[in-house]
Amino acid sequence: METTVLQTHREDGVLEVTLDRPKANAIDLATSRAMGEVFAGFREDPDLRVAILRTAGDKFFCAGWDLKAAAGGDAVDGDYGVGGFGGLQELPDLNKPVIAAVHGLAMGGGFELALSCDLIYASESTQFGLPEISAGTLADAATVKLPKRMPYHVAMELLLTGRWMSATEAARWGVVNEVLPDDEAVRARAWKTARLLASGPPLVFAAIKEVARVAESLTFQEAMDLVTNSRLPTVAALYTSEDEKEGAKAFAEKRRPVWKGR
Repeated sequence: METTVLQTHREDGVLEVTLDRPKANAIDLATSRAMGEVFAGFREDPDLRVAILRTAGDKFFCAGWDLKAAAGGDAVDGDYGVGGFGGLQELPDLNKPVIAAVHGLAMGGGFELALSCDLIYASESTQFGLPEISAGTLADAATVKLPKRMPYHVAMELLLTGRWMSATEAARWGVVNEVLPDDEAVRARAWKTARLLASGPPLVFAAIKEVARVAESLTFQEAMDLVTNSRLPTVAALYTSEDEKEGAKAFAEKRRPVWKGR
């Protein structure tokens, strides 16, 4: 699929989505809806196992919400599409891995977009920031997510002051998986990981994502009860699948398993 602002490339079970909206890759309502359609399609396509989200340009990963579009009539509470802001933030049942390949400035909603992914690789040039405080508004998704992803006091400092956080610092707090020299190296690393995951057991990945998502709001015992008694759809599908039998059989036969996703 290609639009004026989105390009997609699919290869070996991997979908690469590139946001290209100069100058700052800011997201308006139409772009958000288009991204939601792309990622919903990724979710539903059995031939796609992993997605990579990246952006074009040198300076900005994503500046977040498009303030010019807002001034032109886009409502902050308008229709962002099926996946919420940026197509990922609230997309239901996205039980496939998504990798963020980040470079440049990831501001506000751009930072939140990266946080919506499962893995984050960033270039040395990357800076993360939440400038909403200076505009007297709330970085809503980041306010929910950051205190769960990094030490509380550090998260609150970022939210309350709007200061910048380098990729190196983000990696130190565990927000970024790996820091690489530049955008080219980040993209290569993202593809290397994506191909590895695309060759893995998709039903297990789906179960991991659902369990992790549901467990956030439960006690340990409540979450374990759902898992051990197969009360989550992805867990039940995994434990009754051909892939579950194939994994055990391949181990016994000392060969690589052939995953079919069923």
